[in-house]
Amino acid sequence: MYLRAVHAEQDIPTLRAFIRENPLGILTTTIEPSSPSDHFIQSSHIPFILDVSDDESPTELGKLRGHMARANPQTKAMIAELTSRASADSSSSSKTCTLSKEVLVLFNGPVHHYVTPKFYKQTKPTTGKVVPTWDYAAVQVYGRVTIYHDTQDDETDAFISRAISDLTSFSETTQTGRGVEHGEPWGVEDSPETYVALLKKAIIGIEIEITDIGGKWKMSQEMKGGDHEGVIEGFEAMGSEAGKAMAETVRQRGKLADEKKA
Repeated sequence: MYLRAVHAEQDIPTLRAFIRENPLGILTTTIEPSSPSDHFIQSSHIPFILDVSDDESPTELGKLRGHMARANPQTKAMIAELTSRASADSSSSSKTCTLSKEVLVLFNGPVHHYVTPKFYKQTKPTTGKVVPTWDYAAVQVYGRVTIYHDTQDDETDAFISRAISDLTSFSETTQTGRGVEHGEPWGVEDSPETYVALLKKAIIGIEIEITDIGGKWKMSQEMKGGDHEGVIEGFEAMGSEAGKAMAETVRQRGKLADEKKA
């Protein structure tokens, strides 16, 4: 992702908050496929839990935890690589192992939108030198992924159990918009134990140790004063929830950009 300085966000707590507010990441790997019909570059949408030991730390990157379907071709490619390495190296374990190549996870913001040149109140009327663009926010994470895939391994079972329990608890409390009138959140224990045990065999656990992280809020903050205000007014005039959200984010990012210049 091109992180132009005016759009880049490197504040770790801000990036952590973004991931937790938008936990559905796109995991991308580059692995030799296990089948000729599959691709070298593969991606999957995975909801993640972000773990850090100290949420107040301005530098700790943390780890991402999640799970994937065992039938996913991307999963098969990862397991095939680990199995191949284990066969070549007798000291390697095929139960829980880390891939040799880094992976990328991309988290996208909840709203993004086309920006018409008609929004610009300063440049368009004077020179006409304006073009359309697109405003959006995203965070990219690079790291090393360890997978837990051996159904006979206690460590794998414990990791997957914790992963699905933590993800369910997090999602039920942050993603459903439930009020107190709906009672207690749903939990994994509400399903039959034998049913959950069967489904656990159909997934693998993944844990990504983050090695690099960066964010991009491309929200027209590079535009001149009148043009920037025009974008805010243009989004507000749309009269939609998306337009309202975009206008507020453009306004916030504009203020941050001004503060950095001061």
